[in-house]
Amino acid sequence: MSSQNNDVIIGLEVHIQLTNLKTKLFCSCSTNYRGTEPNTFVCPICIGLPGSLPVVNKKVVEFATRLALALDCKINHKFWFFRKNYHYPDLPKGFQITQYNKAGGKAFADGGKITVRVNNHKKEVMLNRIHLEEDPARLVHKGNIAISPFTLVDYNRSGVCLIEIVSKPVIDSPEEAREFLKQLKSIVQYTGISDLDLQGSVRVDANISIKGNERSEVKNINSFKEVERALSYEIVRQKNALKRGKVLIQETRHWDDKRKITISLRSKEFEADYRYFPEQDLVPLEIDNIFIQKVKEKLPEMPNERALRLRREYMLSEFDSENLVLDKEIADFYENGANSDPSFGYEEYKQYCNWLMNNISGWLNENNTTINNTKLTPKHVVDLIKNIRNGKITTKIAKTYIDEMMKGTSVSQIIKKKGKKRIYDEKIIEKLCRDVIEENPNIVKDFRKNLKALEALIGRVMAKTKGQADAKITREVMLELLEKSKKVEK
Repeated sequence: MSSQNNDVIIGLEVHIQLTNLKTKLFCSCSTNYRGTEPNTFVCPICIGLPGSLPVVNKKVVEFATRLALALDCKINHKFWFFRKNYHYPDLPKGFQITQYNKAGGKAFADGGKITVRVNNHKKEVMLNRIHLEEDPARLVHKGNIAISPFTLVDYNRSGVCLIEIVSKPVIDSPEEAREFLKQLKSIVQYTGISDLDLQGSVRVDANISIKGNERSEVKNINSFKEVERALSYEIVRQKNALKRGKVLIQETRHWDDKRKITISLRSKEFEADYRYFPEQDLVPLEIDNIFIQKVKEKLPEMPNERALRLRREYMLSEFDSENLVLDKEIADFYENGANSDPSFGYEEYKQYCNWLMNNISGWLNENNTTINNTKLTPKHVVDLIKNIRNGKITTKIAKTYIDEMMKGTSVSQIIKKKGKKRIYDEKIIEKLCRDVIEENPNIVKDFRKNLKALEALIGRVMAKTKGQADAKITREVMLELLEKSKKVEK
């Protein structure tokens, strides 16, 4: 659903766990808590016992610097942490240690931008800031949050480092929000600071309003895929409420991803309710230009830079290169294959990209997995293209190989097993063409008036051979037979 008359205003707050850190933000507890027993990866600092003192994880500063540079943010050389006070079971201390960019405080970095493409138009979505904070504990409900008879608390997640990316309220539609998040995920993947495919590694708070009305904040949407759905639903809900003459209030809502609706949780807190004040147990942090430059020198090639290089080296279009680099694993797979065969040129580079972006990516989406979690290798795709190029199999036949290739089966093994090869024998093709002409007199009759009917006859031959007949030979033989029959009729 797209916005109408620019009346939809969306701002996103994206909380990303720095999963590639070994330890938490303020203590030495492991961050590898997934799949473990509840409340086993904890210490006095994690659960806020009296007298426990936090110490900042130095690696966190490096990771945050990587992302700030990748997003073109202005890094603040001196910053400190604040206490955000609110009482909730997931906060054992009664406050969250975070950053605050007012009252003399500063975020880790200000500004920045992410370029998105919607309806073939590019737009720079400007960022407000990025800042660091600790993750609260995880609340576990029985079934749906709205009807659960109890809430359990698992503190294993408490204290894991979050980096929050806050956009300005300049996003115009759910589709634009989706593209923003896709680009952000790609950038995070390239920086190497987090694996966003891990469960719970990313959460999104979406602020949305209809121009001139109060906003709602949809909290803790647990996947990028659900954000677009949640925003689309909330736009419809708010517009329908206004049509019925209701006054929209500022509130916090929950996205129920099973029922695909938002549920009101509470009236939205205001900033003053959190009573921010500096964290007295942590000293201010200072980073200098030398540190930033060292991080910058080690920063890997970013998606936009890689897309430009792929256009130069592999002659890909702007559209193809930008889509290819969105997933670093896919882009790495592409380059490994494209560079492996010296016979590859423009046509093969393009075909390789098409196979990855269409059939292979489609299979990955259907099976909810990544290319590195399959047994597919670049050589499988290279061999597939070479067999098509050499005329051993057709593109249609090749598409039926994808499932087997994903399991690690080579193309030569599949051909041997299935016996699906292109049919070149003119005698076999001629017999098939004669049968089709005899079985379809009406189409033959139409061909006398409309040459396009030839495609229907060729299609019948392809259907009989399950796509194995050589298309060029079939066309030549069919035309020859039709011309002969035409002379006989005369």
